[in-house]
Amino acid sequence: MPAPPRNGERRTKKGFNPKARTDRAQQAGQDQDDSDDEVMMAAAQKANFEAAEGKAKAAVHKAAGNTFFASSNWAGAVQSFSEAIQCDPTDHVFFSNRSASYLNLGKTNEAVADAKECVKLSPAWAKGYSRLGAALWKEGKLADAKQAYSEGLKLEPTNAVIKQGLREVIEAMVGGGDKSSEPATAAPESKDVVPPSADVETTPAPVEDGPPVLGIDLGTTYSCVAVFMDGEVQVLADDEGRRTVPSYVAFNSGTGERLIGERAKAQASKNIDNTFFDVKRILGQKMSDEAVQKEAKRLPFKIIAGDNGQPLIQAEVNGKPRKLAPEEISAAVLGEMKRIAEARLGRTDLTKAVITVPAYFNDAQRKATQAAGAIAGLEVLRVINEPTAAALAYGLDEKGQAAQKGKGSNILIFDLGGGTFDVTVLRIEEGIFEVKATGGDTRLGGEDFDATVATHIIAELKKVHKLDVSGDAQKKSRVKAAVEKAKRALSSNEVTKVEIALDGEEYAIDLTRAKFEALNAEFFDRTLATVKKVLNDSKLKPTEIDEVVLVGGSTRIPKIQSMLREYMQVETLCKSVNPDEAVAYGAAVQGAILSGCRHPACSALLLVDVTPLSLGIETQGSNMSIIIPRNSQIPCTRSSIFTTTEDYQTGLEVKVFEGERPCTNSNHLLGDFHVSGIERAKREVPQIQVMFALDANGVLNVTASDLTTKVTASCQIGGACKGLSKEEIEKMLSEAAQYAAEDELFRRKLELKNQLEHIAYASSEADRDEILVWLEGRGMADMTVEQLEAKLKVLGYEPRTV
Repeated sequence: MPAPPRNGERRTKKGFNPKARTDRAQQAGQDQDDSDDEVMMAAAQKANFEAAEGKAKAAVHKAAGNTFFASSNWAGAVQSFSEAIQCDPTDHVFFSNRSASYLNLGKTNEAVADAKECVKLSPAWAKGYSRLGAALWKEGKLADAKQAYSEGLKLEPTNAVIKQGLREVIEAMVGGGDKSSEPATAAPESKDVVPPSADVETTPAPVEDGPPVLGIDLGTTYSCVAVFMDGEVQVLADDEGRRTVPSYVAFNSGTGERLIGERAKAQASKNIDNTFFDVKRILGQKMSDEAVQKEAKRLPFKIIAGDNGQPLIQAEVNGKPRKLAPEEISAAVLGEMKRIAEARLGRTDLTKAVITVPAYFNDAQRKATQAAGAIAGLEVLRVINEPTAAALAYGLDEKGQAAQKGKGSNILIFDLGGGTFDVTVLRIEEGIFEVKATGGDTRLGGEDFDATVATHIIAELKKVHKLDVSGDAQKKSRVKAAVEKAKRALSSNEVTKVEIALDGEEYAIDLTRAKFEALNAEFFDRTLATVKKVLNDSKLKPTEIDEVVLVGGSTRIPKIQSMLREYMQVETLCKSVNPDEAVAYGAAVQGAILSGCRHPACSALLLVDVTPLSLGIETQGSNMSIIIPRNSQIPCTRSSIFTTTEDYQTGLEVKVFEGERPCTNSNHLLGDFHVSGIERAKREVPQIQVMFALDANGVLNVTASDLTTKVTASCQIGGACKGLSKEEIEKMLSEAAQYAAEDELFRRKLELKNQLEHIAYASSEADRDEILVWLEGRGMADMTVEQLEAKLKVLGYEPRTV
């Protein structure tokens, strides 16, 4: 039977003469058209009526569901929302509400399915992604939950609930990502579910529980410590009021006393072999590394290879030779930061810290930094990148807060310190700090500028004054100190003098800003090349950067600033945050966040960082097979499937590398391990899954599993550049505690000695001479606290308490 004609369409039958009946047919056709239109209108009216009736019934069921939900009757809520969906399956809110009800019942599969349907029906509704994020989270799929929350924020950047969900799911991922992690509240914020009164957002009262977490900028040349207390960041000063401390450690050859900071730096030129600095440049590396070899030649103290190929520092302690790991020197500086904080705050319970590292530090260097913190008696909660920490400082600054409002801002952090250089581009929007790209050089900074100028000054001394100091380490150290002072002067003057005292003579050599710039032109060009590369990685043009933030003391160099202004096409550079203190400041903020400090200044911030280098394994032909590309957000987990290259192969070597070169020979080996017991089969048949898990500290864990035999092996990262063992760290921790006690003893003796001197100068001439002679006849190493206290009591004074 043929199909009926469509409205207005005519069909001809056999034996029928269409021409003879044209007029009648036209009239009949018109009548049929009118009849069809009436039928369609009636059908549409009926459909509209039924839809309206369905929506009305759905609204009744929805109201009942809301009532059940408010009284925590989750089963009743599911039933009512299900009936609402039967009446109107096109309303995304019903699926959202039922998802929340299922979630409270613990039925995560159903909750996820409903949330996905909600998003499908209304892809532009941000709260649907919030619901999906909560459901995925409770199901244990943290990475998927993070993605859902991120999609929601793109649609509604100011949604506080979605921001909180994203922040907490990232914290759960950092904590290990187990399925027990779940949202702080099982039901997200939809006003369609909970009563309006329960949906009112309130600002949490500031709460700071427990001791503050130290934020420590462990710098190559200077270090700084800060804490978040009483609703603000406090940068803490040492005993002389200095807020940055030289990263110097020395051992007094005569007394064996350990000196740290300014005291160590002040005597450096007289104690060349036993004063240690710039140790950060060899931390976590191998003696065979070309860069370490260069540092060994440049630095005045002796660096030798240890049993496992790591660099060790040759020192003399208490008249005996000692080999110190770079971690021990860094630990001494970190311990001094801890002591300063405890002294300033009057506390002895400051044991937790966030420590910063250059963004381009590799896995071994980050682990070495953590080990140094452990030796110093600190629990390192997080290792974060220096420019990212500086961004947190900028974000809390008034200018940074203003930049976050509305459309948000693209920020470029230019971090040029004494020994390292980093550039980071990030997006700051409504408290979310998302790193887009990072790059840098772990061996470029003020120390290199000083070294270049020092070489020039040594040549000038020989040329003009016929004085050759190139073979005298002590004199070269004095030249370097004079150059550093002159460099600082050139930041505000066009010309200065490099003044040096050598062999009882005073020498003064003119140094112009133009000459300084010419000597270091290559280094300056390298900084700009890094800026260009990072901008390219972030897919942004210079004109799309809203603010250029300067961090690090070397950014005070006028040429650096003028180059940046010209290339970035900006009139001014951001100097609203202190370049010397910004990194420690941001670390303190991150410490407060990690400690659970419930203060609006902290709870409104979320940090999303990236890995600076690609991570992968070596495959046939020394090929670098990347598993985690550089600038991937962390924490993250990635995996790839590999196979065998020979028939019936039952084991294989997994070598883990980081770097950007296609050949592993040009990249940095992190470690290697062996997988045995894999499927015995023809080549390319076995399936080996290699998984990389990169945590929030930038520390990598690698596992390899045969999908058939289920055998698994893990990588001990640092096998190629052995990190410190637990036993070594404990031994160094014990020694650090010993030095801490000695340091405290020395400070106590010094305070008592100062008290005696003060009394002497306030006494009669005879008494003054007697006291001073008594003090001069006893060196600090020979005096005891008991002797000093006894002398004070003989004079009629009570020893001053610490």
